[in-house]
Amino acid sequence: DYPDYPSHEQVCAYLRSYANHFGVVPHIEFNTSVESIERTSDGFWDIGLSNGETRRYGGLIIANGHNWDPKFPEYPGQFNGLILHSAEYKTPDVLMGKRVLVVGAGNSGCDIVVESAQNAAKTFHSTRRGYWYVPKYAFGKPADVVNETPIRLGVPIWARRMINGMILNILVGDLRRYGLKKPDHKLLETHPIINQHITYYMGHGMITPKPDVAELCGDSVKFKDGSVEPIDVIVYATGFKISFPFMDKKYLNWNKTHPELYINVFHPDYDNLFVVGLIQPDSGQFWIADIQSQLMARFIKAMQANSPAAAEFRALKASERPNLGGGVKYVESTRHYLEIEHGSYRQRVKRLMKVFEKVAVGIK
Repeated sequence: DYPDYPSHEQVCAYLRSYANHFGVVPHIEFNTSVESIERTSDGFWDIGLSNGETRRYGGLIIANGHNWDPKFPEYPGQFNGLILHSAEYKTPDVLMGKRVLVVGAGNSGCDIVVESAQNAAKTFHSTRRGYWYVPKYAFGKPADVVNETPIRLGVPIWARRMINGMILNILVGDLRRYGLKKPDHKLLETHPIINQHITYYMGHGMITPKPDVAELCGDSVKFKDGSVEPIDVIVYATGFKISFPFMDKKYLNWNKTHPELYINVFHPDYDNLFVVGLIQPDSGQFWIADIQSQLMARFIKAMQANSPAAAEFRALKASERPNLGGGVKYVESTRHYLEIEHGSYRQRVKRLMKVFEKVAVGIK
């Protein structure tokens, strides 16, 4: 039994339970990391391990995630206090009784700024732009559950945006009342921020909104509106770099910013290279990684059977570059390079699975 919004401990417990239940654990080699990956002239993959061993494999699936290599902003000046990235933040103990600045308005940043309001002496929240803040519940149900109904009914994006905007206007109101900026983009054009406590604490004066940082001034921080605040701790919730340190970019078909893969999974040329989870969905991620894996398994099985379906799919992944936004034009930023609209993505994967229906026996 899990709550609507499980804690990180509960999510970890679920993953351990899943691995044990499905017999995954015996296939995991612990305390060993991948240090290097090279493609051989005959199409195999040589994997260099931290124990000095090199192994050769006929296929490679990368699932190291993209929210692990911290991205830090660059500001002029120096800061004398404690600097953390959200990736390093574990408990609010480091904030207790301090004057805290949280930089960044992603979901991690908003969660941390709420914990800071509950524990710090003073909390400031620096953001560069206005965002849409979505309460965790609407009509007594989790927000994503409410949003899922019109998606499954095929309601077009413009209508969903209008309906959701009306609901947000009722539940949240004008964000400028809290000292926040008005969003400079349409609803759904940035990754959703699910947090109903941040405006509550702003309304109680326990979180002070601030614009972007202008300069670090030793024991204080100057902001772009000219204000200066003494600060003890800075938490940068400023996102992550898309990073595969064990592998040359040439193997992943990189453009200037990220790998270009068919539906963010399949290499256009290499049939034995896959990446799972290289997405930033406007929903949960586990189930999307699951359907990605199902489609990947069907392609592998079709290749093993030398099925015409494999050739059909091979042609698709080599030629198509579908837009995964589902009609949403996302704000141009590093945060949105991997953003997908989950409803249209799900439909696309389902259509692709039909290519392999005749060879999918044994894959559930």
